Amino acid sequence: MTEAAVDPRYLSAGANRYAAAADWASEKGLVAFGADINVCLWDPSNTVGICQILSGHTAHVRAVKFLPRLQDEKSTYLVSGGDDQSLRVWALDSETGAATCVQTLQEHTAPINYLAALKIPLGSTQRRIFVSGAADSTVKVWSLEVSSGQTTLLQTIKTAKKYFPLALALSPLNDEGTALILAVAGTTNIIQIFAASTVDDAQLEFTPQATLPGHENWIRSLDFVRERPTSEAESDILLASASQDKYIRIWRIHQGSALSMPTSAASDASAAAAALTPGPANKIHKIKVEGADPDTNKYCIMFEALLLGHEDWIYTARWCRSPTSTATDSGEGTLQLLSASADNSLSIWESDPESGIWITVARLGEVSREKGATTATGSIGGFWTGMWSPSGTTVITLGRTGSWRRWDWDSNDQAWKQNFAVSGHTRAVTGISWSRNGVYLLSTSSDQTTRLHAKWATNSSLSTYPSKRTWHEMARPQIHGYDLNCIDSLSSTSFVSGADEKLMRVFTEPKAVARMLNRLTGTSSALSSSDFDSLPADAANIPVLGLSNKALDVIDDDADASAAAGGNPDGGRGGDVTMQDRENMLDPANMVRKSALEIDHPPFEESLSRHTLWPEVEKLYGHGYEISCLAVSHPSSSPSPLSPGKKEKETHLIASACRAASLNHAVIRLFETDKWTELRPPLKAHTSTVHRLRFSSDNTYLLSVGKDRQWAVFQRDPQSSAGYTLLQLNPKGHSRMILDAAWAPKSSSSSSSSGEGGVDLFATAGRDKAVKIWVRKPSQQQQQTEEGEENLKEKKEEEFTLGWSLTEDQPVTALDFASEPLNSSEEDGSGSGSRTFLLAVGTESGKLSVLAIEVSGDGSEVSVAETYKVGEQLWLPKAVMQLAWRPKVRRGGEDGSDEGEDDKSGKQTRELAIAGEDGSLRIYEFSL
Repeated sequence: MTEAAVDPRYLSAGANRYAAAADWASEKGLVAFGADINVCLWDPSNTVGICQILSGHTAHVRAVKFLPRLQDEKSTYLVSGGDDQSLRVWALDSETGAATCVQTLQEHTAPINYLAALKIPLGSTQRRIFVSGAADSTVKVWSLEVSSGQTTLLQTIKTAKKYFPLALALSPLNDEGTALILAVAGTTNIIQIFAASTVDDAQLEFTPQATLPGHENWIRSLDFVRERPTSEAESDILLASASQDKYIRIWRIHQGSALSMPTSAASDASAAAAALTPGPANKIHKIKVEGADPDTNKYCIMFEALLLGHEDWIYTARWCRSPTSTATDSGEGTLQLLSASADNSLSIWESDPESGIWITVARLGEVSREKGATTATGSIGGFWTGMWSPSGTTVITLGRTGSWRRWDWDSNDQAWKQNFAVSGHTRAVTGISWSRNGVYLLSTSSDQTTRLHAKWATNSSLSTYPSKRTWHEMARPQIHGYDLNCIDSLSSTSFVSGADEKLMRVFTEPKAVARMLNRLTGTSSALSSSDFDSLPADAANIPVLGLSNKALDVIDDDADASAAAGGNPDGGRGGDVTMQDRENMLDPANMVRKSALEIDHPPFEESLSRHTLWPEVEKLYGHGYEISCLAVSHPSSSPSPLSPGKKEKETHLIASACRAASLNHAVIRLFETDKWTELRPPLKAHTSTVHRLRFSSDNTYLLSVGKDRQWAVFQRDPQSSAGYTLLQLNPKGHSRMILDAAWAPKSSSSSSSSGEGGVDLFATAGRDKAVKIWVRKPSQQQQQTEEGEENLKEKKEEEFTLGWSLTEDQPVTALDFASEPLNSSEEDGSGSGSRTFLLAVGTESGKLSVLAIEVSGDGSEVSVAETYKVGEQLWLPKAVMQLAWRPKVRRGGEDGSDEGEDDKSGKQTRELAIAGEDGSLRIYEFSL
């Protein structure tokens, strides 16, 4: 067993939609966010995207938080918590970037909703203090001793009236850090204030001090900040609270026994009006820090300002001293507040230096919902979290689709400019398929989307981005209303997918997306001019309440918006234009501007969800239940089985199956792509659901495996109306259900001892933890002819027998053979006719391995020449859903390089796409 040299080329995962599920480190600029049961690390300043995926949690990650790091400290500490009721402490090495879980804490008895950390280390031991809030109605205070690397529980606080903590904030009350303040809020409309003294390092206990009323709904976010820069003494502390009542409240914490009415330097007109009317809104709340210096242990809290402007729930409100303000400041940045709301907008608030009124200085995202846009393509479902970069010059936010949006401050234009970010599936990736030319990868998921991923070949003349090829989501061809289960490519410009519905849908690439992909991937010659002209439409969109992508034309940027409405501005009635007419004219769901995809960077999230859809060209009916699997025949220059002896344009076959509990539905249906008709009768062999269908590389055979533990091989038969007939059925292929199967590439060597056809072999894998190689031995034909047993010869000539088997420690869920052998005897000069195939194996526990399967020329001997082990840090935390080696084809770009060619050390490199049940999509490069 050899440790494989594996380089993760692409990591993709959608973020969990929780307000506390992301944090931005103040030192190295890393963003950590929860993605299913993983924690992903992403450096927004690097075009690579997600650089590492940390696995360890067993349920959704709801909260992550970086702890403060000293200047000479080697590691950065990250804490994560989730639905598995556990906290995990991670150490990130600042030199190597390696991350390890140093401790797991199991003190909570319900999902953990929020984490907050003190921004400065405390005491002589420089310990880190952080707090966690969970659905068990408790807040726990923790201390991380860096010297020992151990985290200890200091205190458990039970919330009043048993509400769930959804927001926490922790801050020192003075510059020395001898007094701390803790704010707690959640499924209630009040904020609880706690205080503690740090004079005694051995004893840290928070005591309840005040309750702040005012909000009218659940409170989602809390954040402390010092009003003035750290260089100024005696600065008050401001607390921002964001609620589902659509308002943000700002509270002032002042040291002293009394708090006078705030001056205009920090006041708001709404607060001044409230102060004139006695009541709880303007009540002065007094707190006292027990155990601290009596001269400085008294503080007051008073309502300061009410921020209005959002039209829906507000999920986060975070402070920052940002250098982006045009107002004059002390050189340390102007105090600004970033709020993220379910109304699809980010707002940046700033206090006017003259009036003291808090105003919105920038509004990012979608200011209002566009009419006619569906939930999938129009309304992005709100922003779930908003974060500042440590420098205050970048903001990022998370939408409903699990994708990040990013804006950078342009100091020259004095404006926020959108930039591309990372995206990914939010639920299990159920199917993947490389395009026929190997340029891009398609993936389908239970999140009801099909996404296209490709390598970005940046123009080296552009100074904006580094001259480096990185993978990104380049298009979102299908946004559906059903969970998607399977996909396969028909050509380099079309694919077919199946979902939890009774039909399959065929999509073709629109011209606008084709131009964009050619430009961004550097494959300008991927399509001939005739192929490009044959593409059906410029773009596509999803009608309101529809499931089918409809073709539409791209309009010029300067064209009248009424052109998109399909008629005159007045709807053809004549007379004045009504408001309804104007809304129809400006309906963004029915128009795509020409410039929308004329870009030199990966598309932004709004372009992905609106402008990169592919039009649907066909629907394939016939099945009675949800589609479980499908497969498309390989490109071939041989005649179609429908027209033997006639070399017309190439016609693919689509094989498909559905979920079945009876013989009537456990059939395989074949469709031809010339007239999109079904070839009857359907193929019968199985008694239950078929899990996988695979065509052999020369389309001679069709392999099916299923829940009934048997596999079936159908052989191409030009005389049959169905195109294929049953060749062999093995009712006892595995002892439990078979989950996946794959064909090895067919030998084309005519000098092989096995004859013109070469050796045929395929692999199967199942829940019985076994991987089995089945081989057809053509040499039996000569032996049986000499014996004169014609009937036996007819039966065994094409029979597949077990050639080799392997037992894993977990059920095997995914298999795939590389499209080309690793080597052959012709290449090394031995002349034995043996060939070595690469077989990737994935298990239910997420384990990955690659086997080098050596097969003799006559197929009589099958053995494992080498087992390449993948390091555990690269395993998946859940089942491997599907594996797909990238085809080794020549790129159409200017460099003309081959994908998968030998590296500098002389080793062959192959890229493997991995679909995970954890919602991650990965591309690993193997050097073999």
